[in-house]
Amino acid sequence: MGERCGWVGTEQIYIDYHDTEWGVPEWDSRALWEKLILDGFQAGLSWITILKKRENFRQAFAGFDPNIVADWGEAEVERLLQNGGIIRHRGKIEATIGNARAWQKIEAREGFDTYLWNYMGGVPLQNSWATLADVPAQTELSQKISKDLKKEGFKFCGPTIVYAFMQAVGMVNDHLITCPRYEEVKALGKRP
Repeated sequence: MGERCGWVGTEQIYIDYHDTEWGVPEWDSRALWEKLILDGFQAGLSWITILKKRENFRQAFAGFDPNIVADWGEAEVERLLQNGGIIRHRGKIEATIGNARAWQKIEAREGFDTYLWNYMGGVPLQNSWATLADVPAQTELSQKISKDLKKEGFKFCGPTIVYAFMQAVGMVNDHLITCPRYEEVKALGKRP
């Protein structure tokens, strides 16, 4: 058995995330939106900070139900700015509300899951990186998706955030080839 991807570290919450969730293809529209929002909140921070606060985020944002969040306004923004369990950043909170509205439009038009997975032809890209240094921070595709999401009204979705999102939701398999999860995640590459 090889070693886990080098970014994991030693904290159990990070190990569990790597071993059970990161890189596993996500096909659910709501769950995809949640992960994109959380990646947006990560901007300027470490992912483990978000991971440790994820349950607080879920409570604060109504289980990440975009149909609820889309109806929020200034009162909810002010309430969230007082919530010490999340990242209290006005711009990111306001963007989440706007992103819920953008999600609703895409969801009604074609499904957010379909919208995103169409970029991949419906199947994950199977990379074969040998070292962490080989893994890009962004790609031409993440740049295109970022640009398109922004046209749809999304914020906090730059190409680096989008690439981290793509890795997290299994649109790309960026487990290192020496990682025991590489082949396991590769085998999950077909939509159920």
